[in-house]
Amino acid sequence: MPEGRYDFAVIGGGIVGLSTALHLTQAFPHLRVLLIEKEEGVARHQSGHNSGVIHSGIYYKPGSLKAKLCVEGASAMVAFCEEHGIPYKICGKLIVATQPEELPRIQVLLDRARANDLQGVEMLSADQIREYEPHCSGLGALRIPSSGITDYVAVCEKYAELIAQSGGSVRTGMKVTAIDRRTNTVILRTNQDDFETRFVINCAGLHSDRIGRLSGDHSSASIVPFRGEYYDLVHEKEYLVKSLIYPAPDPRFPFLGVHFTRRIHGGVDAGPNAVLAFKREGYRWSDVSLVDVLEMISFPGFWRLAYKNWRYGVEELYRSLNKAAFVSSLQRLVPEVQSSDLIADGAGVRAQAVERDGSLVNDFCFVRSGNVLQVYNVPSPAATASLSIGREIVKMAKQEFGFTN
Repeated sequence: MPEGRYDFAVIGGGIVGLSTALHLTQAFPHLRVLLIEKEEGVARHQSGHNSGVIHSGIYYKPGSLKAKLCVEGASAMVAFCEEHGIPYKICGKLIVATQPEELPRIQVLLDRARANDLQGVEMLSADQIREYEPHCSGLGALRIPSSGITDYVAVCEKYAELIAQSGGSVRTGMKVTAIDRRTNTVILRTNQDDFETRFVINCAGLHSDRIGRLSGDHSSASIVPFRGEYYDLVHEKEYLVKSLIYPAPDPRFPFLGVHFTRRIHGGVDAGPNAVLAFKREGYRWSDVSLVDVLEMISFPGFWRLAYKNWRYGVEELYRSLNKAAFVSSLQRLVPEVQSSDLIADGAGVRAQAVERDGSLVNDFCFVRSGNVLQVYNVPSPAATASLSIGREIVKMAKQEFGFTN
């Protein structure tokens, strides 16, 4: 028999799952809400391995969910940190063009900033760059004053605390192994207990496609994991970076390129690159899962993606294996940085949804499948936008599942 009966069960204890469960407890205080996480604590993967940046929303196509929810979410995140005493800092960001062909790219971003209603974004000349970042070099740059940094692990822990205070239940160390869908209920079977629930919301991140298949939904997209590796600036050279310094992004790829990020608890990160991971939670080259690799190479979209982007992939691979190449990329932004100034740090893994034709799923993706709501693609800026994403998912759940209050 199931260990407990619930109205909503959220699968996944990352920042999106936690925000969703929090909004459910607030929207439906009379209903029973359960969150299940397979790890022994929350925020153990994407949510705990990101840069800590509060993004502005400048990168995202006007009218997209990413643009809407990131702009709204950034303001909500700052207010949340203020309310709950979580450290944050609005330090601003420069997006720097270092080559002539990159100048039109930052002009496009300026146009997007205006379309997305971002305030205070300005174009800087080469000389003006040094007024904000004295050691940065570029032909021009965008300055985004609203960008900031925070501690997303602390945010996740506060979400979990508020869920419990609102009557919800957060259960960790429970991996969903089977999903038995019945007429009016769903039985979630885990490695420990079974649970009965009326509705399920799949926020499993790196495993969202697998949870979707367990529930009987066969999406055309599959998760392909990409690892982003970081270096730290040695303490003596942290003065080289005052805030956030990013390159002009290449519009062909979803990754922002190696950049410099001040951390809220001190220190400066340099990176990440973007290399294929051979395990869904593979933070090192030695992390290999035969199951994950076989699943990836049997997916047609992987080979089509590889064919379209092999040059970019080779460049990223070379930069991962060759520190000098990594340093050279960083020197385009801050020429004074030397190899001896950088110490290898950790890594994060991005859950990137890829379609069968090899195209990347660029926007957030929410799909209803009976009494299960699938959250299939919520990569960066999901942490920034988490409060808005959670609210949007609950709004969709209300509509799709027929709730009126």
